[in-house]
Amino acid sequence: MTFDQITLENGLRIIGERIPHFRSVSVGLWLGAGSQFEAADESGVSHFLEHMVFKGTEKRTARQIAEEMDAVGGQLNAFTAKECTCFYAKVVDEHLPLAMDVIADMATHPAFDPNEMEKEKGVVIEEINMAEDTPEDLVHELLMLAHYGDQAVSRPILGTEASVSGCSREKLAGYWGRMYRPQNAVLAIAGNYEWQAVLDLAKSLLGDWRAEGLDKLPCVTRAAAPTVVTREKDIEQIHICLGYPALPMGDERNYDIAIFNSVFGGAMSSRLFQKIREESGMAYTVYSYPNAYTDSGMLSVYAATSPENAAQVYDMILKEARGIAETGMTEAEFAMAREQLKAGYILGLESTSARMQSNGRRLLLMDATRTESETIDRINAVQYDAVNALMRETLTAPNSVALVGKGVEKIAKQIG
Repeated sequence: MTFDQITLENGLRIIGERIPHFRSVSVGLWLGAGSQFEAADESGVSHFLEHMVFKGTEKRTARQIAEEMDAVGGQLNAFTAKECTCFYAKVVDEHLPLAMDVIADMATHPAFDPNEMEKEKGVVIEEINMAEDTPEDLVHELLMLAHYGDQAVSRPILGTEASVSGCSREKLAGYWGRMYRPQNAVLAIAGNYEWQAVLDLAKSLLGDWRAEGLDKLPCVTRAAAPTVVTREKDIEQIHICLGYPALPMGDERNYDIAIFNSVFGGAMSSRLFQKIREESGMAYTVYSYPNAYTDSGMLSVYAATSPENAAQVYDMILKEARGIAETGMTEAEFAMAREQLKAGYILGLESTSARMQSNGRRLLLMDATRTESETIDRINAVQYDAVNALMRETLTAPNSVALVGKGVEKIAKQIG
């Protein structure tokens, strides 16, 4: 499988993966705009901007945007992450021109109606409150602060109630003008399409897109001393998160991390799940996962348990981390985890949406492509000794901690 790929004269990169036996097609416009690129007084502006783009353009109202996509049975959505924003749609192949037209219109001609802005601030603030009331989400946000300190990467994607309330139209439009530009964007398509028709559409809809912005976006994360961050909540469980320094996006050893994460806490057969849930019965949920950004990375561990068992569960996590770092995983565990990684990758790409997202994200954030066969070859090339060495390096490093629940200050002293 090879990709259709071109860069337009204005700097917009386009990547397509044609799957002719499908009748659907997914298209996404990726922007290098996210909370990682926000100044402290802009916190949440990327996400708020994503919301406002749906509230109308110079030629479409919010209702018209919704009705046009609903009329053809299409799916239209968006998300904001630390380092990117994506507007995407999935439609029957014959409706690709409409999907591209709507997405291009939203991203390049937003209205930023002041009345709609004020209403949408309330919506986003409710979203912030919902995250605050979801302890599993909250503890992961606090872990970023514990691990990175006060840096852009640790600020919440949603922003704060104060930062959203204080966002003016001028600030929103200024950020849009700075970040929403063709040189900072990728148009990704996967499914059934004709490449020349896609090019003609892209040139018609986005070829004249021009915007002034930064030549190179700043994205620098400093190493920070890990610490403990707590949030008191009158809830039944203690939510625990640990963070270990890991690898940035683009480091080939991320396949190694994915394999040892599967053995450590990323699967039902993992050491953490078997020890803490199956053998001890002290937690319903316990897992680990790697998270990579372009200039940093973190391996996170999460568990939720009763206040009486919290300190013991934390100690059990540390014991399993130190134990597997010292003795290494077995060759049987390694072989099973590598097969799990391959299967998860292949099964995860069995939709046009997943392929579009994989290709668009990689091209935007790493300026690179990788085919399915190249990825499988890379996974097959991972070596047992290299995985154990990286696991030892990762799990013996100082870790950060976040705790949410009732009496967490006392628990923090117990584990400190």
